[in-house]
Amino acid sequence: MTRDPGFLAAIIFDMDGVLVDSNAFHLSKWVDLFRAHGVAFTEEDLPRMVLGPPNDVTFRRYLKADLTPEQIDELDEELEANFRREIGPHARTMPGVRPLLDDCRAQGIPMAVASAAMTKNVDFLISTLGLRDYFHEMLSADDISHPKPDPEIYLKAAGKLGVDPAMCAVIEDSFVGIEAAKLAGMKCLAVASTFPSEELRRHTRADLIVPNLQTISLRTLRGLFEGAR
Repeated sequence: MTRDPGFLAAIIFDMDGVLVDSNAFHLSKWVDLFRAHGVAFTEEDLPRMVLGPPNDVTFRRYLKADLTPEQIDELDEELEANFRREIGPHARTMPGVRPLLDDCRAQGIPMAVASAAMTKNVDFLISTLGLRDYFHEMLSADDISHPKPDPEIYLKAAGKLGVDPAMCAVIEDSFVGIEAAKLAGMKCLAVASTFPSEELRRHTRADLIVPNLQTISLRTLRGLFEGAR
């Protein structure tokens, strides 16, 4: 059952850089891969190169344009297995995540994860951090045909939650993720955990930009819908 548009009915979270403090481990896995394949990069440019786009796009852009699907799968499995092994003992939530999740659950707000990561990563990190019971649905790159910035994953999440996309708030950190949320017709709160606030302000359509989730509450998210009532 849904309510009138203009009210917050559900919250959809990206995972890496939003729920989980994982970006340093993602960057490290790409550093190792790029060095092994002789790909030139600078530390400053690396986040924009690899955080956000799906792995197959990055493989073809920086390694070899004509990689076969089998080669893509092999690279992907190796890259992400390295990531899980490295982050496992060090996995932690981003600041402010647990109080926000507790608040939303206490007030009966349905929540979902919609991540560009593979299912193995989503299941591993959400389970390792003990977050599984907070979420009604968890979607990954394996559940969709079109990656962010296509809105498919967010529209599919809203459908599974049984709510109108216009009644959903998304919490994101990447350019492609924010664009996906807005194309889905959702409100989007951007966290400046991966890219600086000023860049997000200049280059995205986020409805609100915050330094971290410690600065917001469920009331903040409901406030995104004030003008739509």
